[in-house]
Amino acid sequence: MIGYVKDAVRDVHTYFKTLNVRQLISQAISLGLIVSSALMIWKGLMVVTGSESPVVVVLSGSMEPGFRRGDILFLHMSNAPIRAGEIVVFNIDGRDIPIVHRVIRVHEKAETGEVEVLTKGDNNFGDDRPLYAQGQMWLNRKHVMGRAVGYLPYVGIVTILMTDYPYVKIILIGALGLLVITSKD
Repeated sequence: MIGYVKDAVRDVHTYFKTLNVRQLISQAISLGLIVSSALMIWKGLMVVTGSESPVVVVLSGSMEPGFRRGDILFLHMSNAPIRAGEIVVFNIDGRDIPIVHRVIRVHEKAETGEVEVLTKGDNNFGDDRPLYAQGQMWLNRKHVMGRAVGYLPYVGIVTILMTDYPYVKIILIGALGLLVITSKD
């Protein structure tokens, strides 16, 4: 195994010695184009879906059996009122990670027309009030990032692996970078 790694390092070192400046610049531009294309696609999806995060990964088992850990959800945020039974993704003040849960109750204020919602994970015993910010009893529209409109089962497990095991992220990014740099196109 160690001999294989040494050979690979020697091959990469030899490859970089034979590169001329023009090839190196060309490959750096290719890498930049890939990164900027990914960012443009993400921003385009944000505009089309009306959601600050058009795609999220289910990180816990709180929505089982409907959604399992590692499922990818596609979100959309329209101006239509949120209704009980819908699955929403929301952020809570002071927390970085969005939560995927079902709306179980909708409270509409007659005087302002503002809608507040109460959520619950399908696999949880009680509602989400203990998860909300201290003193908060309902979620406002500003907390809701989007509504689930579709999903892909288990595709997001790679994201969970990269979060749980940071070295997987380093290996994946390193391998992709190496692939882009060493490609002859």
